[in-house]
Amino acid sequence: MAEWEVHAVKYADRNARQRRDSFVFDDNHDAPHAMDYFMWLLRRGDQTILVDTGYDDAEAALRGRPIRMDPRHALAPLGIAPEDVTSVIVTHLHYDHAGGLHLFPNATLHMQRAEMAFATGPCMCHDALRAPFSAGHVCEAVRRLYNGQVVFHDGDAQLTEGVSVHRIGGHSRGLQAVRVMTSAGWMVLASDAAHFYENLLARKPFPIVVDMQDMLDGFDTLLRLASKPELIVPGHDPLVRSYYAEGVADHITRLDPGPIREVLS
Repeated sequence: MAEWEVHAVKYADRNARQRRDSFVFDDNHDAPHAMDYFMWLLRRGDQTILVDTGYDDAEAALRGRPIRMDPRHALAPLGIAPEDVTSVIVTHLHYDHAGGLHLFPNATLHMQRAEMAFATGPCMCHDALRAPFSAGHVCEAVRRLYNGQVVFHDGDAQLTEGVSVHRIGGHSRGLQAVRVMTSAGWMVLASDAAHFYENLLARKPFPIVVDMQDMLDGFDTLLRLASKPELIVPGHDPLVRSYYAEGVADHITRLDPGPIREVLS
């Protein structure tokens, strides 16, 4: 089976966080706990797939959460122009994962049917469930649907040779992880099925949750999908950048060869 390159592209961070923001069950809630924000770029020959899109300066200003670079500029060292992106896997529609959909106008979106239903349905009547979404991003997904640029999946689906998506839920109703064949084996981009290694390895749920059981069961799914646990890549953990080698720029990390040192256990 053909192997893919996998690049983690950091575009933002939030360092003024505490452990209470990352773990439901923890005995040191006031301790600092930083978060990185990533997109992921899959490449095999001339075929590319973008996983999530980050968010832009307008959303950053709206939420008071600055970004370090525009997602389009963050991808530039990889030789990726926004108009050349034709396939985007949307792991879920939260602002930090789908806030840049409009930046890639030619892309067809791959998302779970459950996520669109969740983001446009009665659950959005609740402030707590609606908070991580922005109406403009959801409307952009709907516009793509009416333009014939959305492919829905219902659970597990293979997109192309060596790349598949798998509905996890938990954090958002239609959250999906991405499984990709690499030279190191089957790698799983967990996205927010595991924000941090500690969520997964210590079974500590993340506080933003729709279905706690789905989140906890999702940890087992991630472990089942990966060739080995160290090939599970959390969605927001700064440790990713120390476990894997630096890529073509200092904000890009090359994942597909596997970790360069032992992953936290």
